[in-house]
Amino acid sequence: LQLLRNSPDPRVINVSSGMGALSTMGGGNPAYRLSKAALNALTGIFSAEESGIKFNTMCPGWVKTTMGGSGATRSVEKGAETAIWLATEKDIPSGKFLRDKQVIDW
Repeated sequence: LQLLRNSPDPRVINVSSGMGALSTMGGGNPAYRLSKAALNALTGIFSAEESGIKFNTMCPGWVKTTMGGSGATRSVEKGAETAIWLATEKDIPSGKFLRDKQVIDW
């Protein structure tokens, strides 16, 4: 964290999943869901504790990758848009969970 504190515009962007959103928690894949829910919570904790660093979590959606499979509905480029936006946009929130550049419930 010290290197981030020394940076002129420090940011942490965690890649999560809608499957880790408590607001839509369902069955299946419990280890994956719990790990993503924990990541979402950790993002909020760090955002509250490190006021000079912007911490956010983003969901790329169901992306056509090896993990997502051929039935996935999003391209890799579309899945990466929010992460790129969080990394490069001047004014971004902190401590949020986002998809498609919009804050979503978790």
